[in-house]
Amino acid sequence: MGTFTTSDGVGLAYHGEAGDPLICLPGGPMQASSYLGGLPLDDVIRLDLRGTGDSAPAGAYRVDHQVDDVEALRRHLGLGKISLLGHSAGGTLAILYATRFPEHVKELVLVAPSPRVAGIDVTDDDRREIALRRNGEPWYAEAIKGFEEIWAGNVTPEAFARISPFWHGRWDDAARALDDHPRNPEAAREYYAEGAFDPLQVREKLANLDVPTLLVAGEYDVALPPNRAQEYAKLFPRATLVVQSGAGHFPWADDPEAFAAAVQRIP
Repeated sequence: MGTFTTSDGVGLAYHGEAGDPLICLPGGPMQASSYLGGLPLDDVIRLDLRGTGDSAPAGAYRVDHQVDDVEALRRHLGLGKISLLGHSAGGTLAILYATRFPEHVKELVLVAPSPRVAGIDVTDDDRREIALRRNGEPWYAEAIKGFEEIWAGNVTPEAFARISPFWHGRWDDAARALDDHPRNPEAAREYYAEGAFDPLQVREKLANLDVPTLLVAGEYDVALPPNRAQEYAKLFPRATLVVQSGAGHFPWADDPEAFAAAVQRIP
């Protein structure tokens, strides 16, 4: 584990070796980066965002403020340009960093990124179409009840707990273990607070982002269904979209070899 200090004096931790790393930003939002520990990639550094994992708490958690934390890490590592991976809500942070500091980004890897930052709307019908394709799964009858509650407007923690299997291509012990990594609820509530970004401005900046971008989506991901992933990828001038067969929101866990091949970090 390494540590560094941000521009506003917060001590942050990262995990992995320096060199020419792929810097990975976790989702959640604001989940400890330990859940990314199973990434089947070489030369990875995982950043514990402020207030998560081994990093110190802070007074500001809004995602745009954390762009400066990524820049502080780049400087600490002594890198001119970085390869940056963002998963889920971490994709928002990766995009905001890349659009603010494009000169410091060598490549951008977005894994099941949240479409919120670009104003892409994933509808109930989008999610329903993906969910109904899982009707042969043994857990389906119970899990779909959670979605039915949510679609009816009864958005409760219990309903979200029921739909957990839909986030994964395989619902097994490994998938359940991904839910065990801690998250900072207070920081999560602030992450997307008002004023964090303007989706229209983000789209304008993405249209001019001259950075090779890989967007990896899961075939069964209810958070970013393939049709919305395709819409998302079109916002980037140099994007490649890979829809991983049989994968959900955590594609590296569903098929490590396919994921590694897509990211092209393991032969």
